[in-house]
Amino acid sequence: MPKIQGSAAILLAALLWSSGGLFIKWIPLPTLAVAGGRATVTALFYLLVLRPNLRLARVSTALAYAGMILTFVAANKQTTAASAVLLQYTGTAWVLIAGYRLFGERVTKIDVFAVLGCLGGMALCLLDDTAGITWQGNALGAISGVFFAIAVLLMRRDAQAGSASAQASITLGNLLAAVFGLSLAGGDLIHGLTLQSGGGLLWLGLMQMGAAYLLFLRGLRTVTASTASLLSLLEPAVSPIWVWLGTGERPGLATMAGGALMLGSLAARAALQR
Repeated sequence: MPKIQGSAAILLAALLWSSGGLFIKWIPLPTLAVAGGRATVTALFYLLVLRPNLRLARVSTALAYAGMILTFVAANKQTTAASAVLLQYTGTAWVLIAGYRLFGERVTKIDVFAVLGCLGGMALCLLDDTAGITWQGNALGAISGVFFAIAVLLMRRDAQAGSASAQASITLGNLLAAVFGLSLAGGDLIHGLTLQSGGGLLWLGLMQMGAAYLLFLRGLRTVTASTASLLSLLEPAVSPIWVWLGTGERPGLATMAGGALMLGSLAARAALQR
């Protein structure tokens, strides 16, 4: 029963995350203004509601988390939402590889094939030169995937040590991202703040990040890092649909093929393991 509840929490978190691509594109602000504004809202939410003891925060987790959210917002602004989210989820491959060394999670032949599928899908996404897709945006998406893997593994470690440490680490990560983003683009945020941009930042900060990561941390108490990363694949499966419905943006054929290869490989891994 605890594992079922943990899995449900991670699935709900992934559904909230999936709204990120649409709102990031919908907010008419520069990259760092969006990233800094969202992180500010999330940090304030955690500080006021959870009141974490920041002395318990792990700096390594906070840095990985901050790097992940900053590069993901930048990737969304410079390439399609599908490319950004799929490339971030290549981090699943790195989680499968590193999970064994850090937590003793067994790596099987099925895992190896899933990793190869993820890397093959990443190559297709990176090679896509369809209109709206840039190599800079794709590179940022791939870097975000590395930060994603590190953050998942470190949050798994923190969640095992206790929820207080995990919540403090994520709060510190948002504070770092807020300071970095607003120090460079605070003026853009102030001058470009409208009902649309303000409402979008509130949703991103409170729901898409704030509530979602609380659910994710809750799930990590009973679910392994590799399983959590697989359940989180609901985000890349749904995110491009929200963006398509909201903006009409469509990913290129190579990106769709790469996404199908990645999601298919990981879904097959989950099915075969069962």
